[in-house]
Amino acid sequence: MAAKPTGKDFIRQIIRNDVDTGKNDARVCTRFPPEPNGYLHIGHALSICLNFGVAEDFNGTCFLRFDDTNPAKESEDFAAAITKDVSWLGFDWGNRLTHASDYFEEIYNCAIELIEDGNAYIDSQTAEEIKNTRGTLNERVPIAHTEVAQWLKILGSLSECVLVSLTMARTFCGQKLI
Repeated sequence: MAAKPTGKDFIRQIIRNDVDTGKNDARVCTRFPPEPNGYLHIGHALSICLNFGVAEDFNGTCFLRFDDTNPAKESEDFAAAITKDVSWLGFDWGNRLTHASDYFEEIYNCAIELIEDGNAYIDSQTAEEIKNTRGTLNERVPIAHTEVAQWLKILGSLSECVLVSLTMARTFCGQKLI
């Protein structure tokens, strides 16, 4: 096991406690998820060093996962520059290079399940309208009460947004969120 972290690095202290108590089978898995729509900056470098560094410190793994969900703004040139920069910083993702788009079908199927279970709905409001009609902790958004069949019909349109109403302790799509 890696040496115990020192100093005021609360992130590593939390992870150390999780590893020592066997949480998640004492496995550490992190990810750096850039959107390939520009060049990296110093903030990205900090995130790279944190995520890859934590994985190394705890004998874990770190994924380089491109958040390629906005094709109009992304390019292969930016993706190549990002991989070059991560390597230049001294980190190796091995065979753990993934893309959000690799999981679109699974995400879509989870959206269907969430809608059918009443935990998500389709929303075609503007950002301002969403802000003005947002519910509270004790009250659902009025639009969320529309028929599930209607949401499933609308889901076929990629111009809409699926909003999820969930609690962190529940299991969705076979995954426990906490």
